[in-house]
Amino acid sequence: MFKFIKGALGLILILGLLGFAYLSLWPVPIEPVSWNAPKAAGYVGPYAPNSKLATLETISLGNYPGPEDVVVIDGAVYAASYKGAIVRVDFDSAAITKIAETGGKPLGMEAAPGGGLYVADAYKGLLHIAMDGHVTTLTDRVDGTPIAYADDLGIGEDGQIYFSDASVKFGAEASGSTMAASLLEIMEQGRTGRLLAYNPDGQTTRVAADGFSFSNGVAIEPPHADGSESVLMNETGRYRVLRVYVTGPREGDIEVVLDNLPGFPDNINPAGDGTYWVGIISPRSKWLDDNSAKPKARAMAMRLPASMRPQAENYGHIIRINSIGDVLESRQDPKGGYPQITGAIVGGDGYLYLTSLTAPDLARLPE
Repeated sequence: MFKFIKGALGLILILGLLGFAYLSLWPVPIEPVSWNAPKAAGYVGPYAPNSKLATLETISLGNYPGPEDVVVIDGAVYAASYKGAIVRVDFDSAAITKIAETGGKPLGMEAAPGGGLYVADAYKGLLHIAMDGHVTTLTDRVDGTPIAYADDLGIGEDGQIYFSDASVKFGAEASGSTMAASLLEIMEQGRTGRLLAYNPDGQTTRVAADGFSFSNGVAIEPPHADGSESVLMNETGRYRVLRVYVTGPREGDIEVVLDNLPGFPDNINPAGDGTYWVGIISPRSKWLDDNSAKPKARAMAMRLPASMRPQAENYGHIIRINSIGDVLESRQDPKGGYPQITGAIVGGDGYLYLTSLTAPDLARLPE
């Protein structure tokens, strides 16, 4: 019996050592960088919990779930689906009509000045979608590097298209999905995201700014008094909204507009009155914050089963801010009935449309 117990203890010790070695040494896809996450204040002050998003009007998208972004043109609602389609949605008749298939993962969309849609496709780059379904790739490379995660876009007054490339290192397609790539970029904090600019006239692409922890939503601001032009961009992995100057005497400058959000900001869209709607896709992860300055702990977590790593939570939340970062409205659904809200779009038809990375429906509510 003693020999059996001794042998069993030895086996347990060996297995323990192997487990420790695995958790400490097994290769992982990230090289975590130490940083200091701001202390989360939680859902207090302007973010105090409410249930203003608890009741929504929804329409099933059938075979085209995951309406990550929406564009309303002349009363017609167009949605991007993570299945790769662009669809027209009619709430009155409940009709869902496929307009085009990108062959990738369409995310941010805007109406193209000459007709059709501009689409940031996480797999394909920046696209133009004609209403007859024809898909044209405008750009999928910049400075010899692939655009690995085109995410959101806005169109400047001069026609230039500014769009985010969320991660240079963790491409959406190479990582298996948009969510998988976003988690890798945020877990690593290598800040490989960038803001790109495409000039339709010369068909050229340039890097407007880089060094972001998952660059995400993009919204064009009105020109400044000194002639500078800027965009508001969400830096998802740092819980903040930035102002990036893209032309004029302040070109290259970056300002923090709103910091220390209670969750991960996704899309940002003009509200039409000089304010902006920001979608908060998920509350912050306490574990990630607690281990922001512990890169070894984050690397170790990547060796655990995916179900044991930090995950996005369903908590419905959108906020409306002004250009200096004041939070004017906060609408929530703590139960997360409409999951993983990416943004809110003013339709011009009296409704505010809510978009989602995973929902099977498109949602709206009166403005």
